[in-house]
Amino acid sequence: MNTHHTSPDQRSQPVPEVDDPPNAGWATLLSGANGVRSLALAGGVVLHAINVYITTTILPSVVRDIGGIDYYAWNTTLFVTASILGSALSARLLVGLGARGAYTLATLVFAAGALICAFAPSMPVMLAGRLIQGLGGGFLFALSYAMIRLVFHETLWPRAMALVSGMWGVATLIGPAVGGVFAELGVWRAAFWSLIPVAGLFALLATVVLPKRNAIRSQRLPLPLAQLVFLTSAVLAVSAASVSSTLAWNIAGLGAAALLTGLLIVTESRARHRLLPTGAFRITSALGVLYATLSLLAVAVTSGEIFVPLFLQVLHHQSPLAAGYLAALMAGGWTLGSIASSGAHGKGIRRAILAGPILGLTGMAALAVLIRVESSGGWLTVTPICLALVAVGFGVGLAWPHLLTRVFQVTPASEQDLAGASITTVQLFATALGAALAGMVANLAGLTHPAGIAGTANAAGWLFGVFAVAPGVAIFTALRVIRCYSKDQAITAGHR
Repeated sequence: MNTHHTSPDQRSQPVPEVDDPPNAGWATLLSGANGVRSLALAGGVVLHAINVYITTTILPSVVRDIGGIDYYAWNTTLFVTASILGSALSARLLVGLGARGAYTLATLVFAAGALICAFAPSMPVMLAGRLIQGLGGGFLFALSYAMIRLVFHETLWPRAMALVSGMWGVATLIGPAVGGVFAELGVWRAAFWSLIPVAGLFALLATVVLPKRNAIRSQRLPLPLAQLVFLTSAVLAVSAASVSSTLAWNIAGLGAAALLTGLLIVTESRARHRLLPTGAFRITSALGVLYATLSLLAVAVTSGEIFVPLFLQVLHHQSPLAAGYLAALMAGGWTLGSIASSGAHGKGIRRAILAGPILGLTGMAALAVLIRVESSGGWLTVTPICLALVAVGFGVGLAWPHLLTRVFQVTPASEQDLAGASITTVQLFATALGAALAGMVANLAGLTHPAGIAGTANAAGWLFGVFAVAPGVAIFTALRVIRCYSKDQAITAGHR
């Protein structure tokens, strides 16, 4: 479930507090007052990202203690759904409270959610805490990007963006370790407790280094409320149906989600204040096929990532710490793939876009075969699973930066800011929907009934088998993206 390499709504462009020299480098960004500001903004993403991996790692221990395995996937679904709302509301929060007030409030909301999770006596209470955590995390995730334009000179924006998005890589190292250690000690609640003082520290840092409300010079932004209601309701409809092992109930949930998505598309097409740029819902448009490819790749990662720790602990007898780190291999592969393809151009870009879903399909198919077979957990058995996990993430990483770049290239100039905000929305929506559908498939396949080794093994096979379809379909949408890209290149060359 990896949501990095995106940026939220960046419509407001106030004059920053400092006037850095042109062509300022990393030393300028990471030293003096800028260094403290960088720490504050990067810390917001770190909190959000580390929490994702901590929770993924400790969830098997949580359900063993307080029950609620039927709602296993809801921990991710509700968190990401609330993050969508937080991200969408962040622009208004920023205008209303200023950088300092908005960031402080976001951190406190996140800490309140962590506190509820730490005390949770049952899964419903845990889910309430995750909902509040997700709202605060969405605020932090979006504000950390949006405030780059408030506190840094324009020459520092690219490096600041890279620093903030790179915090997901840090989270893959820290999150599983924190969650795994507390889970192995049998004190999973302490994992949530550990987030609270860190959140408090960043809230205090924000009040010291970030600008007040009068530093912001932007208009109050309209919110596409109806579209957000339909979008989040569609995800929740699938989530509600996913807890049942009755096929009729699952079909009803999917039908309701399809109806709500249809209402979203109709409302968006007629709305004055849009959620996505023009053409986003038309698969025949260049922008529509890009969003489709991004969504399919995000679903492929999310569907497997949230259940991998459970499968590795139950079927391959890994410790919570080891299972958490192995599950993070997808995210690590994503980061490596992005770095490896970031310098590509021309034919290299086309190859990276196509290689992404091909590697994703290969990795998902391998996991469908390998992870469902119980083993003693020796490295001879686990290593092929690790390679398959890396392949899925690496494939997505290869294609991701070029798909995002194409979104901005094909979006009209008048909707560039909307395109920046929409990338976060599309990715979070795909992540939440993927988690909900993964819970539905796993429960139908026997995760809860008959449960145990047999039920978990069957759920693992079906989960990766069914969701291998996502990167499979993405191969065809990627080919469409490549054709559009080649056509644009030819037109550009003809104009020279």
